[in-house]
Amino acid sequence: MKFGGTSMAGIERIRVVAARVKREADAGNEVLVVVSAMAGETDRLVQLCREASALADPQEYDVVVASGEQVTAGLLAMTLQNMGAKARSFMGWQLMRASGVHGNARVEKVEGALLDEALNEGTVAVIPGFQGVSEDGRVATLGRGGSDTSAVAIAAGVKADRCDIYTDVDGVYTTDPRIVPQARKLTKITFEEMLELAGVGAKVLQVRSVGLAMRENLPLRVLTAFDDLPGTEIVPELGENDMERNAIAGIAADRNEGRITLTGIADRPGMVAAVMQPLADAGLSVDMIVHAATEGQNASDLTFTVPEAMMAQAAAVLNARKGDIGFSEIHTDDAVAKVSIVGVGIRSNPELAAKMFATLATSGINLLAVSASEIKVSVLVKEDEMELAVRVLHTAFGLDAPRGEAA
Repeated sequence: MKFGGTSMAGIERIRVVAARVKREADAGNEVLVVVSAMAGETDRLVQLCREASALADPQEYDVVVASGEQVTAGLLAMTLQNMGAKARSFMGWQLMRASGVHGNARVEKVEGALLDEALNEGTVAVIPGFQGVSEDGRVATLGRGGSDTSAVAIAAGVKADRCDIYTDVDGVYTTDPRIVPQARKLTKITFEEMLELAGVGAKVLQVRSVGLAMRENLPLRVLTAFDDLPGTEIVPELGENDMERNAIAGIAADRNEGRITLTGIADRPGMVAAVMQPLADAGLSVDMIVHAATEGQNASDLTFTVPEAMMAQAAAVLNARKGDIGFSEIHTDDAVAKVSIVGVGIRSNPELAAKMFATLATSGINLLAVSASEIKVSVLVKEDEMELAVRVLHTAFGLDAPRGEAA
């Protein structure tokens, strides 16, 4: 069972979570619980890091931001004990081996022996998400939303029957109900579709957690922590009864995009690699890429997107390599957003992408960049046009719920 930050936002909500966990344990289930920090706590800790140092040491950054989950793990274990349940908290460094870049580390191994021992004794194990221990023995965090990855990794590591992700919504919707009140809850969605939705901004699940569950064939459910409502099952493929579902499963939007443009790059083979390699070495992920040559000038412009929080770091990395890369100027823009349609129907119907572009054009929304995969099409738009784009696309693809049935 994994509980997000809104579920852990204060002692009263922690008591609600504890009662739900105890109910599972009393039913005879072996229960492991992964918790996030209280809602807003990680943002507060990140801001403290920024105030202490504009470019904080990533290892010390991890020490600070990992503390939020440790607090909620201890509080939930205390609350469970007070309710008469046998429970104890663990620390991430006791269980999770991680590698890679601090602040965005990857799970390498789960030390399941400690957990097996606790479960065999009938103890509820409460574990802080989002963190593990690096190869050099330091606390390492898994990136924002990493508690989902922790939960799936631990569930797979102990060969759990299922991993339930409890959030502030009661399932996966066709889009964010705060943007489109007519959004509908999906009873089932494929791992592949959920992976794409998570990757392009859907906040319900963290993308790496879905990919890991897909590889491990671990059943997932998304539920609300606040009501006993049916959630959304994430399954390998849709059954026959679900095959008539809309070709588009959902529409995601993400404001967390930063656009970087390099001008005056030599128009010759290898220049895109020369830009991308230092970013990769710094552990910075790049999404959309547009390479436009200037005819007759043997020069080109390269535009790409990175997570907004990493834009300043990406610009610093590139400026440090300006002489090696050979560009004229660097421009950054954080007033952009990504809007994506996702669905297995895209694989067999190229008209869906054309319909997306035509719908946006009819609404006067200009496309700043486009990218696509087998079951996803994403566009970059001005941030102040994002919500309009989501609404018109949701209607155009027939995803609006009938009146009276909306979220």
